[in-house]
Amino acid sequence: MKLTTFFTFILLVIFSSCTSKNSTQKTNKKPNIIYILADDMGYGDVGAYNIESKIKTPGLDKLASDGMMFTDAHTSSAVCTPTRYGILTGRYNWRSRLKSSVLGGSSKALIPNSRATVASILKASGYHTAFIGKWHLGWDWALKDETKEIYKDEEELGDWYVDKKNIDFTRSVTNTPNDLGFEYAYGHCGSLDMDPYVYVENGKPTAIPDTITGNKEKYTFWRKGDTAPDFIHEEVTPNFFRRGINYIKEQANNDKPFFLYLPLPSPHTPILPTEEWQGKSDLNPYGDFVMMVDNYINQLQEAVKSAGIEENTLIIFTTDNGCSPAADIDSLILKGHYPNGIYRGHKADIFEGGHRIPFIAKWPAVIQKGTKNDQVICTTDLMATLADIIDYSLQDDEGEDSYSMMPLFKGEKIEGTFREATVHHSIDGEFAIRKGDWKLIMCPSSGGWSFPRPRRDSAVIATLPPIQLYNLKNDPSEENNLQAENTEKVQELKTLLAKYILDGRSTPGVPQQNERTEDWKQIHWIDGRKDKNLH
Repeated sequence: MKLTTFFTFILLVIFSSCTSKNSTQKTNKKPNIIYILADDMGYGDVGAYNIESKIKTPGLDKLASDGMMFTDAHTSSAVCTPTRYGILTGRYNWRSRLKSSVLGGSSKALIPNSRATVASILKASGYHTAFIGKWHLGWDWALKDETKEIYKDEEELGDWYVDKKNIDFTRSVTNTPNDLGFEYAYGHCGSLDMDPYVYVENGKPTAIPDTITGNKEKYTFWRKGDTAPDFIHEEVTPNFFRRGINYIKEQANNDKPFFLYLPLPSPHTPILPTEEWQGKSDLNPYGDFVMMVDNYINQLQEAVKSAGIEENTLIIFTTDNGCSPAADIDSLILKGHYPNGIYRGHKADIFEGGHRIPFIAKWPAVIQKGTKNDQVICTTDLMATLADIIDYSLQDDEGEDSYSMMPLFKGEKIEGTFREATVHHSIDGEFAIRKGDWKLIMCPSSGGWSFPRPRRDSAVIATLPPIQLYNLKNDPSEENNLQAENTEKVQELKTLLAKYILDGRSTPGVPQQNERTEDWKQIHWIDGRKDKNLH
């Protein structure tokens, strides 16, 4: 063989080997993951879930037709902060220091840096990780005077926070998303109606507040507070989507898979559809706002497709709780739109309307398009699902309340129920437990903002049984309390709830510690033991 021919042969072999190797790597690449979390959008607001919906949501309907709709999905709480805690940690929020309510814009960080999150396990597995949006899990602002004490507001927020006048916006923030596994982090600390209104990028405020803003009219409520010049309330949602879409385009060209956590501040108050969307729903500003969010979600899907990464990208869309009364639910119902579908209650409540939410997953490489799944799932299940995807073994103190949804994504037949049981939680810190068709509520009220409201409707509540039991298969609207005639079922669910609380976990494994058990309300109702005996 001539020398030149021999070298040509060798080069062809090497090239063929490298091409084959690169092809295999691309095929076996871990999926990109995009998690979109809407704020205060109800089960009935998405057309795919409610054929009678008066709000047009073609973007989400397309996502559902291209992927899998979960019809019995739930948040771990009926309000913002605790649900976000559960999503990122795979752990029920009431195991943390937060036993009720939500954090504020100046609250201290809720998740310790020592706790594993979905971002930290993905980062360790070679993912580029990014948070863009509404954090609402607290971080530690730099202070002008470090000696000033931290306050606790029991009435409004029920959590530790710092004096906003003492915040030093010229210095970096600590205990941020960057410390919990996110390589890139950009967003604001609380809800869009909680000051200070300041963007923080990778731990550094992007601008110093120079004005005070507050609510102007009915549908644009927000609390007065310090506002940075680059923080324009009407542009916050578009800003997050633009940045999220740009991030997807940039990462699509990289070898590393990426994880984008995109928690939105909308359609939560302030309800601020941009001018082009105002009046589009023919309902009210909330309907317009939902349509605007839907349009951006459609744009994000198109960006994924255009980037050539659609096949192996897992996109999840869900919401952090049910629709809020701030949407003016009564006026929506008068026009034939039921934002929480057939379900009782709304945001903040222990009833289904508080925590049953739309949940859609699209992953063409794995999930069969146009499918529905009626298994009960919870937003805490993200942790175990992603661990399953990257072949990571969760430690005993990781994802204590998380089950992998991968068998459901793959369409595998599940004998019985996917989760043994699921615990729900209201803004007031009230508990419920769901097992199969049965749901036990450990209070006589809504535990939140709908009738009968704790304290406000005390005269009515005094006439009601202390607990509620519903068969959701026969009574999805929770109208018939069956606790009196089903004492064995009540005791079974009480015992299981007590076990989940005392074990520090609801998944199999070594028992774990809960935090600040002395702060629990009415926990003695579960099995007769007092707070001090809970460990």
